[in-house]
Amino acid sequence: MASLLPLLCLCVAAAHLAEARDAFPTEGPTGTAWGFHGQSPPSGQPSPALDNWEEASEWTSWFNVDHPGGDGDFESLAAIRFYYGPARVCPQPLALEARTTDWALPATVGERVHLNPTRGFWCLNREQPRGRRCSNYHVRFRCPLEAAWGTWGPWGPCSGSCGPGRRSRRRSCPVEDKCPGRPLEAQKCVRPQCPGCNPDTCGCPNHVLLGVVVTPSGRPLPARVFLQGRPGTVATSNAHGNFRVPGICASSRANISAQVDGFSAGVAQAQANGSVSAVVTVVLKKLEKPYLMKHPESRVREAGQNVTFCCKAAGTPTPKKYSWFHNGTLLNRRELRYGAQLELRGLRPDQAGTYHCKAWNDAGTIRSAAAWLTVLAPGQPACDPQPLEHLIKLPDDCGQPDGSPAYLDVGRCPDVRCPGPLVSGPRCGDSSTRCCSVRRLQSQAVRCSGYVLPVKVVAECGCQKCLPSRALVRGRVVAADSGEPLRFARILRGHEPIGFTSYQGDFTIEVPPSPERLVLTFLDPSGEFVDAVRVLPFDPWGTGVYHEVKAMRKRVPVILDATQSNRIPLGELRDEAPMGELVLPPGAFRFANGRPYLGAVEARVTFVDPRDLASVAAAPSDLLFLDHDGELTPLRTYGMFSVDLRATSSGEQLQAGPLAVRVAAGQIHMAGHAEALRLWSLDPSTGLWEEEGRFQREAPTGPRVRREERVFLVGNVEVRERRLFNLDVPERRRCFVKVRVYANDKFTPSEQVEGAVVTLVNLEPAPGFSANPRAWGRFDSAVTGPNGACLPAFCHEEQPDAYTALVTATLGGEELEPAPSRPRPLPAAVGVTQPYLDRLDYRRTDHEDPAFKRNGFRINMAKPRPGNPAEARGPVYPWRSLRECQEAPLTDSHFRFARVEADRYEYNVVPFRESAPASWTSDFLAWWPNPQEFRACFLKVRIQGPQEYMVRARSAGGIHPRTQGQLYGLRDARSVRDPQQPSTSAACVEFKCSGMLFDQQLADRTLVTITPQGSCRRTAINTLLHDYLARHPPPVPTDDPIAFSMLAPLDPLGHNYGVYTVTDQSPRLAKEIAIGRCFDGSSDGFSREMKADAGTAVTFQCQEPPTGRPSLFQRLLESPASALGDIRQEMGEVARAQARATGPLRTRQGRAWQ
Repeated sequence: MASLLPLLCLCVAAAHLAEARDAFPTEGPTGTAWGFHGQSPPSGQPSPALDNWEEASEWTSWFNVDHPGGDGDFESLAAIRFYYGPARVCPQPLALEARTTDWALPATVGERVHLNPTRGFWCLNREQPRGRRCSNYHVRFRCPLEAAWGTWGPWGPCSGSCGPGRRSRRRSCPVEDKCPGRPLEAQKCVRPQCPGCNPDTCGCPNHVLLGVVVTPSGRPLPARVFLQGRPGTVATSNAHGNFRVPGICASSRANISAQVDGFSAGVAQAQANGSVSAVVTVVLKKLEKPYLMKHPESRVREAGQNVTFCCKAAGTPTPKKYSWFHNGTLLNRRELRYGAQLELRGLRPDQAGTYHCKAWNDAGTIRSAAAWLTVLAPGQPACDPQPLEHLIKLPDDCGQPDGSPAYLDVGRCPDVRCPGPLVSGPRCGDSSTRCCSVRRLQSQAVRCSGYVLPVKVVAECGCQKCLPSRALVRGRVVAADSGEPLRFARILRGHEPIGFTSYQGDFTIEVPPSPERLVLTFLDPSGEFVDAVRVLPFDPWGTGVYHEVKAMRKRVPVILDATQSNRIPLGELRDEAPMGELVLPPGAFRFANGRPYLGAVEARVTFVDPRDLASVAAAPSDLLFLDHDGELTPLRTYGMFSVDLRATSSGEQLQAGPLAVRVAAGQIHMAGHAEALRLWSLDPSTGLWEEEGRFQREAPTGPRVRREERVFLVGNVEVRERRLFNLDVPERRRCFVKVRVYANDKFTPSEQVEGAVVTLVNLEPAPGFSANPRAWGRFDSAVTGPNGACLPAFCHEEQPDAYTALVTATLGGEELEPAPSRPRPLPAAVGVTQPYLDRLDYRRTDHEDPAFKRNGFRINMAKPRPGNPAEARGPVYPWRSLRECQEAPLTDSHFRFARVEADRYEYNVVPFRESAPASWTSDFLAWWPNPQEFRACFLKVRIQGPQEYMVRARSAGGIHPRTQGQLYGLRDARSVRDPQQPSTSAACVEFKCSGMLFDQQLADRTLVTITPQGSCRRTAINTLLHDYLARHPPPVPTDDPIAFSMLAPLDPLGHNYGVYTVTDQSPRLAKEIAIGRCFDGSSDGFSREMKADAGTAVTFQCQEPPTGRPSLFQRLLESPASALGDIRQEMGEVARAQARATGPLRTRQGRAWQ
């Protein structure tokens, strides 16, 4: 059956598409764009611009889920939401636009199409002119931006004539049903006390109230029952949740409440079910600590303006109390009259600084992240028009006379926000986002060897409308033990389903606005894997981040007898005793509604053993909990386990409890940990651990206890809704570690890389220190931003080797390499000054054995000592110095990683920092024409030769009148050897994709020229690619045997053509995914091992030049005309000689090359 699952899932997806096709009628609006608030534009005209739309809105990315065939082309909104996730398109789109994959309008190609923004797009073959079929279309939707509420109206009168009541007030939304939240707010109020109660008005002696207290799942609860208006407890429910209260009038509709420790209070109204009886059901929800759904956001304002910070928390019960703090000082609630919103009017300079909120409910407290408020003095510019320095590396043939690389300052605008617009009422967000960005570019020219390199530099910065940043997380879910993908796994954000993984286990998530933590749960449809709850770091500024999620396979099931006592070991490492055991007493199992279960039980208890270093990759969550002050506090684990209990006959999931968890005291050596050990359960909606109970030392059961017998710590747990548990100790000795990532091992300051995922694993303390025999204690991940990343870790001031850490980094699935440490670490390379470097004992993973992978480093977590200036500026910072770590300058100590694939070079005529969307400029020569959607294109070049070769791709304007013949950019990539073929390598070279330029008026087919370094000649062109280019004129002359040129296709062709195209909202993710597919030679795979014979576009044969003679590549750079003439003459002589000597043989070989 397992082998049929992928086929079954594909059938379900196909049925989904089929249903979407059947749902489309043959009549309806036709054209290019259609919506509720606009008309179709004239034929050949672009879509309405953002600034010209009647309400604040924006276009989504382009989607293409169906290829024309059968009845036509169908792009249903339901199918798009199914494949791309519901968050990619708003609930009520305003309009829809469709274009062919050649970027033509339907009217331009003469096709009749149907568009409906609430249903999608469809084109029917039977409606087209004779002999024509529907083209392949992609679509996008117009979505409204979030509207904002107006001010609250006055409070209404108090309800009722006496006693407690309620009053309410309303607010209005400028766009109906578009503002988040509710238009009505209510609060308690009090009128004069009601007159006393008597038996005639309050009691009925012969009547009775029958009730039950249960959880939302139907499990009965013993609870204290109360009657509104009557003091004290009126009844107590029994083990079945039932209670009985005599004397309550059947028609009184009395309000009944119930209370149980650990649950929120519940209230329900009695309903008459007869003349003398009434019934009531009180549902109690388990207390849940508050968690923040909206954090306050940083703002920039001018003095005298107003600002509103917003904070929203959820939990059980819903938090009602909020407090606000300025620079850590509590603000006066009565003076500012704040609640979940803090409004400050007439701002003064002294009100600048940090603001955060706290929210309370009966279960606890939570603190928000800090937001920065910048208050500009009158006349103070938010954006300096003078650009900052930004150095880019020029091509190698533009280097210095001494051979060193040359750098050019192209300038950049600072990454700062500008003041928002003046608004009349309080708003949680700015209606339009303005930031410091490029206002004017200036053209320059750089002389290189044999050619002139055009470049545009930033000449002026200014405050302009900028695109909102969209944080994007992409990744792949695979089995931790085998690497197989989790196909069609359901993805939850909190309790909300947001999509599925693909057949290859891939997923893409757009992070909603204003979260601090992205918590996702991946549910395996086969039930063979533990629910993977992950807290995935992301870059809030919009850089795409790639994660590989490892899912843990469940243990083989064991069959238990529910009427007997059962024991299941926790931890089964070879040659190691278990960490403990789970004890299930007889009669402990029940259904979700509380009904006992006494049959056979299928139990699967899966343990994450921290003594196995490999298990850290599959560990759930990030080992944090909320302390009493509402701050996130780290835990140090002794093991995690999941419990899956099912009835053998029906497969129905069971609950159980109380169960005993026994932990071997001999496994806990660190002082104080045996007393501090606690049992925790994971809340999958927040990714935080919550305390279930404490452990106590087990008392001896016999008169004498032998010395060799194991001593256990015992705690109790209930297996209900939560099934992931943790044996942890809170740890207070904490620090931060500063890490930066660079484009290459030169560690040039201007070549820092954003969007890399850095992971720190706390390892076991060094031998000789009083600690536990475990491999790891906790782990943390962070994403590098413009100033690197700061990772939390345990540390010790007096004993440097008390705690150690392993640090690794990845970028788009690619492992990065830290600075070397053999034979001894050099401060200039590692980035840490002496003598602190020696105290940290920096060791790269290959320090002891050069055969080991060089993908990480280990350090002693030596906390900086107060008063020691050599340790005051990184790379390790005290826990309360997070801000100093985050804002540390480049000159301060830090650890370094670099990309291994340093043999890649990128040059854009119009500079653009992929990690800063605000640096995009609307220029015809921009490499990326659309800052909201990035399309990466790669060509796979196979090279047959004795070594690896550099391959250059030159991208220039092809057919567009504004760019024809002008350079877009250059890309160099070194070929990678195929491990299966020693004399063959291949290079994945990026070129600028064809398509619309920034004005969305006319498409350009990029003129791409591929030239390998060395003495090379082209021997073969992919047959499908050659035929495609021949069918799509104009052709480009390909008679030059040392290069390959083409007008790049508008269609995303695929691996059969040797072309790899990926569209994403992050340029880096688009490129990394395309490179992975190019290495693999497939359209949906991913590999870091080059497969040179799979999916290639063009083949070259290269040979070593004679000694003392410059390579062909070098001669082309120095004197192109002379080099081409010499090479043509040489190749002509060789060809004529070979034709005279071995004509028939050469003919057969030539066919083989093709």
